[in-house]
Amino acid sequence: MIRLLITAPRSGEGKTVLTCALLAALKRRERTPCAFKCGPDYIDPMFHRAVLGVESHNLDLFLSEETALRNLFKRCVAGHGAAVCEGAMGFYDGVGGTTPQASAWHVADVLGLPVLLAVRPKGASLTLAAQVRGLQAFRENSRITALLLTDTSPALCKSLAPMLEAETGLPVIGCLPHLPEADFESRHLGLQTAGEIRNLPERMTCLAEALEANADLDRLFSLCTFEDVPPQAAAARKKTVKIAVARDAAFCFAYAETLETLEAAGAELHFFSPIADGGLPDGTCGLYLPGGYPELYARELSKNAAMRTAIRSAVENGLPTVAECGGFLYLGQTLQDSNGKPWVMAGVLPGEGVKTERLVRFGYHRLAAREDGLLLRAGETIPVHEFHYWDSTANGSAFTSEKGARRWNCGYTSAALHAAFPHLYFAGKPELAERFTTKAAAYGKEHGT
Repeated sequence: MIRLLITAPRSGEGKTVLTCALLAALKRRERTPCAFKCGPDYIDPMFHRAVLGVESHNLDLFLSEETALRNLFKRCVAGHGAAVCEGAMGFYDGVGGTTPQASAWHVADVLGLPVLLAVRPKGASLTLAAQVRGLQAFRENSRITALLLTDTSPALCKSLAPMLEAETGLPVIGCLPHLPEADFESRHLGLQTAGEIRNLPERMTCLAEALEANADLDRLFSLCTFEDVPPQAAAARKKTVKIAVARDAAFCFAYAETLETLEAAGAELHFFSPIADGGLPDGTCGLYLPGGYPELYARELSKNAAMRTAIRSAVENGLPTVAECGGFLYLGQTLQDSNGKPWVMAGVLPGEGVKTERLVRFGYHRLAAREDGLLLRAGETIPVHEFHYWDSTANGSAFTSEKGARRWNCGYTSAALHAAFPHLYFAGKPELAERFTTKAAAYGKEHGT
Protein backbone atom coordinates (compact mmCIF):
# COMPACT_ATOMS: atom_id res chain seq x y z
CA MET A 1 0.00 0.00 0.00
CA ILE A 2 1.24 3.49 -0.89
CA ARG A 3 1.06 5.99 1.98
CA LEU A 4 2.43 9.53 2.10
CA LEU A 5 1.81 13.04 3.29
CA ILE A 6 2.18 16.06 1.01
CA THR A 7 3.41 19.26 2.61
CA ALA A 8 5.22 22.50 1.79
CA PRO A 9 7.30 25.19 3.52
CA ARG A 10 4.28 27.53 3.53
CA SER A 11 0.80 28.04 2.16
CA GLY A 12 0.51 28.87 -1.52
CA GLU A 13 3.03 26.29 -2.73
CA GLY A 14 0.40 24.19 -4.55
CA LYS A 15 -0.36 21.43 -2.02
CA THR A 16 -4.03 21.06 -2.93
CA VAL A 17 -3.41 21.01 -6.67
CA LEU A 18 -0.58 18.49 -6.27
CA THR A 19 -2.65 16.31 -3.95
CA CYS A 20 -5.56 16.24 -6.38
CA ALA A 21 -3.25 15.53 -9.32
CA LEU A 22 -1.65 12.63 -7.44
CA LEU A 23 -5.03 11.25 -6.37
CA ALA A 24 -6.25 11.41 -9.96
CA ALA A 25 -3.08 9.69 -11.18
CA LEU A 26 -3.47 6.92 -8.58
CA LYS A 27 -7.09 6.46 -9.58
CA ARG A 28 -6.08 6.18 -13.24
CA ARG A 29 -3.65 3.46 -12.18
CA GLU A 30 -6.51 1.67 -10.39
CA ARG A 31 -4.83 1.88 -6.99
CA THR A 32 -8.15 2.68 -5.22
CA PRO A 33 -6.74 5.69 -3.32
CA CYS A 34 -8.25 7.41 -0.31
CA ALA A 35 -7.49 10.91 0.94
CA PHE A 36 -7.03 12.90 4.14
CA LYS A 37 -6.52 16.52 5.14
CA CYS A 38 -4.49 17.70 8.13
CA GLY A 39 -6.30 20.13 10.38
CA PRO A 40 -9.86 21.47 10.44
CA ASP A 41 -10.19 22.47 6.77
CA TYR A 42 -13.53 21.70 5.10
CA ILE A 43 -12.87 22.87 1.55
CA ASP A 44 -9.82 20.86 0.46
CA PRO A 45 -11.52 17.53 1.31
CA MET A 46 -14.32 18.55 -1.08
CA PHE A 47 -11.74 18.57 -3.88
CA HIS A 48 -10.44 15.18 -2.77
CA ARG A 49 -13.99 13.79 -2.85
CA ALA A 50 -14.59 15.30 -6.27
CA VAL A 51 -11.55 13.44 -7.62
CA LEU A 52 -12.18 10.11 -5.92
CA GLY A 53 -15.92 9.87 -5.45
CA VAL A 54 -15.39 8.71 -1.85
CA GLU A 55 -15.11 10.56 1.45
CA SER A 56 -11.96 12.40 2.44
CA HIS A 57 -11.27 12.56 6.18
CA ASN A 58 -9.68 15.15 8.44
CA LEU A 59 -6.72 14.26 10.65
CA ASP A 60 -6.56 16.74 13.51
CA LEU A 61 -4.38 16.36 16.60
CA PHE A 62 -5.93 19.30 18.40
CA LEU A 63 -9.51 18.11 18.02
CA SER A 64 -8.67 14.45 18.73
CA GLU A 65 -6.10 12.41 20.65
CA GLU A 66 -3.28 10.43 19.01
CA THR A 67 -4.92 7.06 19.64
CA ALA A 68 -8.19 8.22 18.07
CA LEU A 69 -6.28 9.59 15.07
CA ARG A 70 -4.43 6.29 14.54
CA ASN A 71 -7.66 4.33 14.78
CA LEU A 72 -9.41 6.64 12.31
CA PHE A 73 -6.55 6.37 9.83
CA LYS A 74 -6.37 2.59 10.11
CA ARG A 75 -10.11 2.24 9.61
CA CYS A 76 -10.22 4.57 6.62
CA VAL A 77 -7.22 3.13 4.72
CA ALA A 78 -8.34 -0.50 5.10
CA GLY A 79 -8.94 -2.05 1.70
CA HIS A 80 -7.39 0.84 -0.25
CA GLY A 81 -4.25 0.63 -2.36
CA ALA A 82 -3.04 4.14 -1.57
CA ALA A 83 -3.55 6.86 1.02
CA VAL A 84 -2.59 10.49 0.41
CA CYS A 85 -2.75 13.07 3.19
CA GLU A 86 -2.59 16.79 2.39
CA GLY A 87 -0.88 18.98 4.96
CA ALA A 88 -2.02 22.40 6.13
CA MET A 89 -0.09 25.69 6.06
CA GLY A 90 3.66 25.19 6.48
CA PHE A 91 5.11 21.81 7.47
CA TYR A 92 5.66 22.60 11.17
CA ASP A 93 2.90 25.19 11.62
CA GLY A 94 0.67 23.96 14.43
CA VAL A 95 -1.54 25.35 17.17
CA GLY A 96 -1.20 29.11 17.45
CA GLY A 97 1.48 29.15 14.76
CA THR A 98 4.13 28.83 17.45
CA THR A 99 4.09 25.07 18.20
CA PRO A 100 4.23 21.94 16.03
CA GLN A 101 1.17 20.46 17.78
CA ALA A 102 -1.43 19.38 15.18
CA SER A 103 0.91 20.39 12.35
CA ALA A 104 1.43 18.31 9.22
CA TRP A 105 4.73 17.14 10.73
CA HIS A 106 2.96 16.04 13.92
CA VAL A 107 0.43 13.99 11.92
CA ALA A 108 3.17 12.41 9.79
CA ASP A 109 5.19 11.56 12.90
CA VAL A 110 2.25 10.00 14.76
CA LEU A 111 1.22 7.92 11.73
CA GLY A 112 4.73 7.11 10.52
CA LEU A 113 4.12 8.61 7.07
CA PRO A 114 6.86 9.47 4.58
CA VAL A 115 6.63 13.10 3.47
CA LEU A 116 6.72 14.53 -0.03
CA LEU A 117 7.82 18.16 0.21
CA ALA A 118 6.35 20.44 -2.45
CA VAL A 119 8.68 23.34 -3.21
CA ARG A 120 7.89 26.29 -5.44
CA PRO A 121 11.23 27.63 -6.74
CA LYS A 122 10.06 31.15 -7.50
CA GLY A 123 12.95 33.62 -7.31
CA ALA A 124 15.38 31.18 -5.64
CA SER A 125 17.69 28.33 -6.59
CA LEU A 126 20.53 27.31 -4.22
CA THR A 127 18.64 28.99 -1.39
CA LEU A 128 15.95 26.35 -1.88
CA ALA A 129 18.43 23.73 -0.71
CA ALA A 130 19.16 25.76 2.41
CA GLN A 131 15.44 25.98 3.17
CA VAL A 132 14.95 22.26 2.65
CA ARG A 133 17.92 21.41 4.86
CA GLY A 134 16.51 23.67 7.54
CA LEU A 135 13.22 21.77 7.39
CA GLN A 136 15.08 18.47 7.55
CA ALA A 137 17.06 19.50 10.62
CA PHE A 138 14.33 21.32 12.53
CA ARG A 139 13.12 18.11 14.18
CA GLU A 140 15.12 14.93 14.81
CA ASN A 141 13.01 12.96 12.35
CA SER A 142 11.47 15.24 9.75
CA ARG A 143 10.22 12.24 7.75
CA ILE A 144 10.88 14.21 4.53
CA THR A 145 11.49 11.54 1.92
CA ALA A 146 11.41 13.29 -1.46
CA LEU A 147 10.98 16.66 -3.17
CA LEU A 148 8.68 17.76 -5.97
CA LEU A 149 8.81 21.20 -7.58
CA THR A 150 5.51 22.99 -8.19
CA ASP A 151 4.52 25.78 -10.57
CA THR A 152 7.79 25.08 -12.37
CA SER A 153 8.82 24.48 -15.95
CA PRO A 154 10.30 21.04 -16.75
CA ALA A 155 13.46 22.78 -17.96
CA LEU A 156 13.99 24.57 -14.65
CA CYS A 157 13.27 21.38 -12.74
CA LYS A 158 15.87 19.53 -14.79
CA SER A 159 18.36 22.30 -14.02
CA LEU A 160 17.70 22.42 -10.28
CA ALA A 161 17.25 18.72 -9.52
CA PRO A 162 20.95 17.65 -9.47
CA MET A 163 21.87 20.51 -7.15
CA LEU A 164 18.94 19.88 -4.81
CA GLU A 165 19.67 16.16 -4.64
CA ALA A 166 23.37 16.77 -3.94
CA GLU A 167 22.74 19.43 -1.28
CA THR A 168 19.84 17.76 0.54
CA GLY A 169 20.32 14.05 -0.09
CA LEU A 170 16.70 13.82 -1.17
CA PRO A 171 15.45 12.57 -4.52
CA VAL A 172 13.69 15.13 -6.70
CA ILE A 173 10.72 13.26 -8.14
CA GLY A 174 10.02 15.84 -10.82
CA CYS A 175 7.66 18.76 -11.17
CA LEU A 176 4.09 19.84 -11.71
CA PRO A 177 4.18 22.71 -14.23
CA HIS A 178 1.91 25.71 -13.98
CA LEU A 179 -1.33 24.99 -15.82
CA PRO A 180 -4.46 27.12 -16.29
CA GLU A 181 -6.41 24.10 -15.03
CA ALA A 182 -4.76 24.60 -11.62
CA ASP A 183 -6.09 28.13 -11.14
CA PHE A 184 -8.96 27.84 -8.65
CA GLU A 185 -10.64 31.04 -7.47
CA SER A 186 -10.68 31.97 -3.78
CA ARG A 187 -12.91 34.01 -1.49
CA HIS A 188 -13.19 34.93 2.20
CA LEU A 189 -12.95 31.36 3.59
CA GLY A 190 -10.47 30.01 1.04
CA LEU A 191 -10.93 28.29 -2.31
CA GLN A 192 -14.33 28.08 -3.91
CA THR A 193 -15.92 24.72 -3.15
CA ALA A 194 -15.36 21.88 -5.60
CA GLY A 195 -18.99 21.99 -6.73
CA GLU A 196 -18.56 25.57 -7.91
CA ILE A 197 -15.55 24.93 -10.16
CA ARG A 198 -16.38 24.63 -13.85
CA ASN A 199 -15.27 21.46 -15.66
CA LEU A 200 -13.55 20.14 -12.55
CA PRO A 201 -13.27 16.47 -13.70
CA GLU A 202 -11.64 17.52 -16.97
CA ARG A 203 -9.29 19.87 -15.15
CA MET A 204 -8.25 17.12 -12.75
CA THR A 205 -7.56 14.80 -15.67
CA CYS A 206 -5.26 17.42 -17.20
CA LEU A 207 -3.42 17.81 -13.90
CA ALA A 208 -2.95 14.06 -13.53
CA GLU A 209 -1.61 13.79 -17.08
CA ALA A 210 0.82 16.67 -16.46
CA LEU A 211 2.07 15.05 -13.25
CA GLU A 212 2.52 11.67 -14.93
CA ALA A 213 4.46 13.33 -17.77
CA ASN A 214 6.80 15.35 -15.53
CA ALA A 215 7.33 13.26 -12.39
CA ASP A 216 8.71 9.79 -11.75
CA LEU A 217 5.77 8.49 -9.76
CA ASP A 218 7.09 4.94 -9.73
CA ARG A 219 10.17 6.20 -7.91
CA LEU A 220 7.99 8.07 -5.43
CA PHE A 221 5.78 5.07 -4.81
CA SER A 222 8.78 2.83 -4.20
CA LEU A 223 9.75 5.11 -1.31
CA CYS A 224 6.25 5.12 0.18
CA THR A 225 5.06 1.52 0.03
CA PHE A 226 3.89 -0.36 3.12
CA GLU A 227 2.09 -3.57 3.90
CA ASP A 228 -1.56 -3.46 2.86
CA VAL A 229 -4.22 -2.97 5.49
CA PRO A 230 -6.91 -5.59 4.79
CA PRO A 231 -10.55 -4.50 4.83
CA GLN A 232 -12.49 -5.39 7.94
CA ALA A 233 -16.12 -6.30 8.24
CA ALA A 234 -17.97 -3.16 9.22
CA ALA A 235 -19.52 -3.32 12.65
CA ALA A 236 -23.29 -3.50 12.47
CA ARG A 237 -24.67 -0.07 13.16
CA LYS A 238 -28.01 0.29 14.84
CA LYS A 239 -30.25 2.81 13.12
CA THR A 240 -32.57 3.93 15.87
CA VAL A 241 -33.22 7.63 15.35
CA LYS A 242 -33.61 9.96 12.35
CA ILE A 243 -31.31 13.01 12.36
CA ALA A 244 -31.94 15.66 9.70
CA VAL A 245 -28.66 17.15 8.42
CA ALA A 246 -28.63 20.38 6.39
CA ARG A 247 -26.58 19.87 3.24
CA ASP A 248 -26.60 22.21 0.26
CA ALA A 249 -24.56 25.13 -1.09
CA ALA A 250 -25.25 27.15 2.08
CA PHE A 251 -24.50 24.35 4.56
CA CYS A 252 -21.56 22.31 3.29
CA PHE A 253 -19.10 22.29 6.21
CA ALA A 254 -19.66 19.00 8.03
CA TYR A 255 -16.80 16.68 8.95
CA ALA A 256 -17.22 13.19 7.52
CA GLU A 257 -15.98 11.86 10.87
CA THR A 258 -18.69 13.75 12.76
CA LEU A 259 -21.39 12.24 10.56
CA GLU A 260 -19.86 8.77 10.90
CA THR A 261 -19.71 9.17 14.68
CA LEU A 262 -23.39 10.08 14.72
CA GLU A 263 -24.17 6.97 12.68
CA ALA A 264 -22.14 4.83 15.05
CA ALA A 265 -24.24 6.25 17.88
CA GLY A 266 -27.44 5.11 16.18
CA ALA A 267 -28.35 8.01 13.92
CA GLU A 268 -30.02 7.50 10.58
CA LEU A 269 -28.91 10.60 8.69
CA HIS A 270 -31.33 12.29 6.30
CA PHE A 271 -29.92 15.18 4.28
CA PHE A 272 -32.10 18.12 3.32
CA SER A 273 -31.73 21.59 1.80
CA PRO A 274 -32.77 24.70 3.75
CA ILE A 275 -32.55 26.51 0.42
CA ALA A 276 -34.77 24.27 -1.70
CA ASP A 277 -36.89 21.98 0.49
CA GLY A 278 -40.25 22.92 1.97
CA GLY A 279 -39.73 21.37 5.40
CA LEU A 280 -37.79 18.89 7.49
CA PRO A 281 -37.76 15.20 6.50
CA ASP A 282 -40.71 13.22 7.84
CA GLY A 283 -40.03 11.58 11.18
CA THR A 284 -37.16 13.91 12.11
CA CYS A 285 -36.10 13.43 15.74
CA GLY A 286 -32.97 15.59 15.72
CA LEU A 287 -31.55 18.45 13.65
CA TYR A 288 -27.94 19.23 12.73
CA LEU A 289 -27.21 22.59 11.09
CA PRO A 290 -23.48 22.69 10.23
CA GLY A 291 -21.44 25.58 8.92
CA GLY A 292 -21.00 26.75 5.37
CA TYR A 293 -21.83 29.89 3.40
CA PRO A 294 -25.33 30.99 4.47
CA GLU A 295 -24.23 34.62 3.97
CA LEU A 296 -23.82 33.94 0.24
CA TYR A 297 -27.33 32.47 0.06
CA ALA A 298 -29.07 34.72 2.57
CA ARG A 299 -31.67 35.82 0.02
CA GLU A 300 -32.54 32.24 -0.99
CA LEU A 301 -32.70 31.08 2.62
CA SER A 302 -34.93 34.01 3.55
CA LYS A 303 -37.25 33.48 0.59
CA ASN A 304 -37.87 29.90 1.72
CA ALA A 305 -40.33 30.95 4.42
CA ALA A 306 -41.82 27.47 4.71
CA MET A 307 -38.49 26.00 5.78
CA ARG A 308 -37.70 28.85 8.16
CA THR A 309 -41.10 28.44 9.80
CA ALA A 310 -40.75 24.66 10.03
CA ILE A 311 -37.34 24.89 11.69
CA ARG A 312 -38.34 27.64 14.09
CA SER A 313 -41.43 25.69 15.14
CA ALA A 314 -39.51 22.44 15.55
CA VAL A 315 -36.71 23.97 17.63
CA GLU A 316 -39.12 25.94 19.82
CA ASN A 317 -41.10 22.72 20.40
CA GLY A 318 -38.02 20.94 21.73
CA LEU A 319 -36.53 19.18 18.69
CA PRO A 320 -32.93 18.32 19.75
CA THR A 321 -30.81 20.67 17.63
CA VAL A 322 -27.11 21.29 17.10
CA ALA A 323 -26.22 24.45 15.15
CA GLU A 324 -22.66 25.63 14.58
CA CYS A 325 -21.21 28.65 12.77
CA GLY A 326 -23.38 29.07 9.65
CA GLY A 327 -26.14 27.04 11.29
CA PHE A 328 -25.93 29.34 14.29
CA LEU A 329 -26.34 32.39 12.04
CA TYR A 330 -29.33 30.77 10.32
CA LEU A 331 -31.13 30.42 13.65
CA GLY A 332 -30.74 34.15 14.29
CA GLN A 333 -33.15 36.98 13.46
CA THR A 334 -31.51 38.31 10.30
CA LEU A 335 -28.36 37.73 8.25
CA GLN A 336 -26.55 40.25 6.08
CA ASP A 337 -25.52 39.10 2.62
CA SER A 338 -22.14 39.94 1.08
CA ASN A 339 -23.46 43.41 0.18
CA GLY A 340 -24.53 44.12 3.75
CA LYS A 341 -28.28 43.75 3.11
CA PRO A 342 -30.10 41.98 5.97
CA TRP A 343 -32.45 39.07 5.29
CA VAL A 344 -34.90 37.45 7.69
CA MET A 345 -33.72 34.10 9.09
CA ALA A 346 -35.34 31.43 11.29
CA GLY A 347 -35.75 33.72 14.30
CA VAL A 348 -34.99 31.18 17.03
CA LEU A 349 -32.08 33.12 18.55
CA PRO A 350 -31.94 36.86 19.32
CA GLY A 351 -28.89 37.91 17.33
CA GLU A 352 -28.53 39.47 13.90
CA GLY A 353 -25.79 38.18 11.59
CA VAL A 354 -23.53 41.01 10.44
CA LYS A 355 -20.68 41.22 7.96
CA THR A 356 -17.25 42.20 9.29
CA GLU A 357 -14.11 43.07 7.38
CA ARG A 358 -11.83 40.59 9.13
CA LEU A 359 -11.64 37.09 10.52
CA VAL A 360 -13.55 36.83 13.80
CA ARG A 361 -12.18 34.68 16.65
CA PHE A 362 -10.10 32.64 14.23
CA GLY A 363 -8.40 29.35 15.11
CA TYR A 364 -8.34 26.61 17.69
CA HIS A 365 -9.60 27.20 21.21
CA ARG A 366 -11.26 25.35 24.09
CA LEU A 367 -14.94 25.60 24.87
CA ALA A 368 -16.12 25.20 28.47
CA ALA A 369 -19.79 24.76 29.40
CA ARG A 370 -21.09 27.15 32.03
CA GLU A 371 -24.33 25.17 32.43
CA ASP A 372 -25.82 21.79 31.55
CA GLY A 373 -27.07 21.43 28.00
CA LEU A 374 -27.77 19.05 25.14
CA LEU A 375 -24.13 18.16 24.45
CA LEU A 376 -22.05 19.38 27.39
CA ARG A 377 -22.40 19.31 31.13
CA ALA A 378 -21.44 22.26 33.31
CA GLY A 379 -17.65 22.40 33.67
CA GLU A 380 -16.87 20.12 30.72
CA THR A 381 -14.34 21.41 28.18
CA ILE A 382 -13.81 20.40 24.54
CA PRO A 383 -11.41 21.50 21.78
CA VAL A 384 -13.09 23.44 18.96
CA HIS A 385 -12.27 25.55 15.92
CA GLU A 386 -13.62 28.82 14.47
CA PHE A 387 -13.18 30.48 11.08
CA HIS A 388 -15.66 33.14 9.97
CA TYR A 389 -15.98 36.70 8.69
CA TRP A 390 -19.58 37.20 9.83
CA ASP A 391 -20.51 37.82 13.47
CA SER A 392 -23.66 38.00 15.58
CA THR A 393 -24.94 40.95 17.59
CA ALA A 394 -25.90 38.46 20.35
CA ASN A 395 -23.37 35.64 20.64
CA GLY A 396 -24.80 34.26 23.89
CA SER A 397 -23.09 33.29 27.15
CA ALA A 398 -23.71 29.59 27.77
CA PHE A 399 -20.04 28.74 27.16
CA THR A 400 -16.65 30.25 27.85
CA SER A 401 -13.98 30.05 25.16
CA GLU A 402 -10.30 30.24 25.94
CA LYS A 403 -7.47 30.83 23.47
CA GLY A 404 -4.20 31.54 25.23
CA ALA A 405 -4.75 34.53 27.47
CA ARG A 406 -7.97 35.51 25.71
CA ARG A 407 -11.36 34.50 27.14
CA TRP A 408 -14.88 35.26 25.94
CA ASN A 409 -18.44 34.01 26.38
CA CYS A 410 -20.52 32.58 23.56
CA GLY A 411 -23.38 30.33 22.55
CA TYR A 412 -26.77 29.14 23.71
CA THR A 413 -27.73 25.83 25.26
CA SER A 414 -30.66 24.03 26.84
CA ALA A 415 -31.71 20.43 27.33
CA ALA A 416 -32.53 20.30 23.60
CA LEU A 417 -30.23 22.90 22.01
CA HIS A 418 -26.56 23.55 21.33
CA ALA A 419 -25.98 26.66 19.21
CA ALA A 420 -22.70 28.57 18.90
CA PHE A 421 -20.08 29.65 16.39
CA PRO A 422 -17.38 27.02 17.21
CA HIS A 423 -17.19 23.95 14.99
CA LEU A 424 -17.46 20.65 16.87
CA TYR A 425 -15.60 17.43 16.06
CA PHE A 426 -17.66 14.51 17.36
CA ALA A 427 -15.00 11.95 16.42
CA GLY A 428 -12.74 13.46 19.08
CA LYS A 429 -15.42 13.19 21.76
CA PRO A 430 -17.93 10.47 20.74
CA GLU A 431 -20.03 10.96 23.89
CA LEU A 432 -21.37 14.15 22.29
CA ALA A 433 -22.94 12.04 19.54
CA GLU A 434 -24.29 9.60 22.13
CA ARG A 435 -25.94 12.41 24.07
CA PHE A 436 -27.41 13.92 20.91
CA THR A 437 -28.87 10.66 19.59
CA THR A 438 -30.13 9.62 23.04
CA LYS A 439 -32.01 12.90 23.38
CA ALA A 440 -33.31 12.58 19.81
CA ALA A 441 -34.55 9.04 20.50
CA ALA A 442 -36.40 10.28 23.58
CA TYR A 443 -37.96 13.06 21.50
CA GLY A 444 -39.09 10.52 18.91
CA LYS A 445 -40.63 8.29 21.53
CA GLU A 446 -42.44 11.21 23.14
CA HIS A 447 -43.78 12.51 19.83
CA GLY A 448 -44.46 9.15 18.23
CA THR A 449 -42.06 9.65 15.32
